[in-house]
Amino acid sequence: MSTYEDRLTALRAELARRRLDGFVVPLTDEHMSEYVGAYAQRLAWLTGFQGSAGSAVVLPADAAIFTDGRYTLQVREQVDGSHWSYQPVPQASIAGYLAQHAPDDARIGYDPWLHTRDWVAQASAALTARGAELVAVDTNPVDAVWPDRPAPSNATLVVHSDRHAGRTSADKRQDIADWLVTKGADAVVLAALDAIAWTLNVRGSDVDHTPVALAYAIVNADATADLFVAPEKMADDVMQHLGNAVRVHPRDAFADHLRTLRGQRIAVDPTQAVAAIFARLEDGGARVLEARDPTLVAKAIKNDGEIAGQRAAQARDGAALTRFLHWLSIEAPKGGLTELSAAAKLEAFRRENGDLVDLSFDSISGAGPNGAICHYRVDAASNRPIEIDSLYLIDSGGQYRDGTTDVTRTVAVGTPTADMRDRFTRVLKGHIALSQAVFPEGTVGGQLDVLARQYLWAVGLDYPHGTGHGVGAFLSVHEGPQRISPAWSSQSGGSEPLRAGMILSNEPGYYKAGEYGIRIENLLLVERREIAGAEQPMLGFETLTFAPIDRALIDVDLLDRSERAWLDAYHADVRTRIGAQLDGDARTWLETVTAPIA
Repeated sequence: MSTYEDRLTALRAELARRRLDGFVVPLTDEHMSEYVGAYAQRLAWLTGFQGSAGSAVVLPADAAIFTDGRYTLQVREQVDGSHWSYQPVPQASIAGYLAQHAPDDARIGYDPWLHTRDWVAQASAALTARGAELVAVDTNPVDAVWPDRPAPSNATLVVHSDRHAGRTSADKRQDIADWLVTKGADAVVLAALDAIAWTLNVRGSDVDHTPVALAYAIVNADATADLFVAPEKMADDVMQHLGNAVRVHPRDAFADHLRTLRGQRIAVDPTQAVAAIFARLEDGGARVLEARDPTLVAKAIKNDGEIAGQRAAQARDGAALTRFLHWLSIEAPKGGLTELSAAAKLEAFRRENGDLVDLSFDSISGAGPNGAICHYRVDAASNRPIEIDSLYLIDSGGQYRDGTTDVTRTVAVGTPTADMRDRFTRVLKGHIALSQAVFPEGTVGGQLDVLARQYLWAVGLDYPHGTGHGVGAFLSVHEGPQRISPAWSSQSGGSEPLRAGMILSNEPGYYKAGEYGIRIENLLLVERREIAGAEQPMLGFETLTFAPIDRALIDVDLLDRSERAWLDAYHADVRTRIGAQLDGDARTWLETVTAPIA
């Protein structure tokens, strides 16, 4: 099938064969993952959309794709509007769309291994109101018409050392067992891949840029666990690491195993476990307890070993980025660079020291107008040259055994306009304000989000994404539950209290469609603050990311005295932490670009 139109036609024919009047195609896998393996990229195969979040609905005469504000421009470039309508999230929902567009008495299919139970209830209610029905399918119809669908990865698991993890798996399982006792439960199902990797101190390579393995786990009240993973993925050293307290079963035995838990009280997180897991448990006579995954907050609060590893990884990564920025300052003005060639060069710098395991996501390498696409993903067709008198945005990161990085810098190639400098400086002011925030324990991310937006709001501007997301420790570059985002953001988690040890990004931006994009991103560690006279426990942020911020884009007159002091102090830290890792021209350049501002 050579065109996306052909694929849509084939899916509609398959739905008709199954007596279905529609089907919902989410961008996720059986673990409700944000980033998925190639075998689960059904939305991309069907529509051409390359973003990391979205869903689609296919009806006999209509088709719609649902994306949030990060992808407003991207979805229109990648998905044919003559076959698909563009639906903005959160203003539009799949349930609402089905309620308006599904035929009367329709049978709308869904894959119960790709949706939560709450989603099923909402969609069912919307369809029932117009006499239609939501139907669970046994096999996914997209798979039936995808002739060259990749097989799931068979890469072996690897041990994540206790030194890097900061705690043993036995300790973590005991904490989960203690939690189960408080809940009066016999076991908990862990469906999220990063939860399993964190609990068992293992990593994998089944999902691009996220070091996890395709598996399920059940942790029991006696601190033992059952791991469901393809047998060919288990090496002897991993088996020895897991020990006798972790029983290993084939991954395809998981669904049937759930039916054997009759009479047991099983905890399941309704936001991370798919509807099929609940159905199998209930069919088998288990008593299901809906409860938040007990690893979620524990994983987000980094221990001393993980924090030390993150600091080391950030310094190593910052040196690679700084070498790249020095190289870019020489080569970009000459012409001849492209988005792809620049991203490849940055990856090469990261690989030089031999510690890089993988990138933490596909680098967002955006020149000129492509920088205005928040989550742009360059390919051969979209690849633009980096032109003189333009802005270049590079958002990238690395996966190291001791930490995960995510950093964005925007640089001027040639001479920036006054408009570019004004917008960049307002973004920088917001970045500084958030970095300097001091706040009481119990503060949620949504309460801090306005700090980063205020200087854009002052002139009627904004950016269409959250300000910060959680980051894992050699795990997912997007980790919950913490976020810094407004209530309307599709990135949930803005209501989660921030706790000491959590890591978040600080990435305000500005995007002028068709012209340029700006984003400045560092990672922050939530830390306790001792304040004389304070009447309650207070928190603040430690900056973890160190790389120069382009002074050519700063309108110094817009910065107040404290903001100038912050920038000078930050650049002094960059020289101290990064300078010793550089030599020659790169080190001299760093000294120049991080000198105190006038």
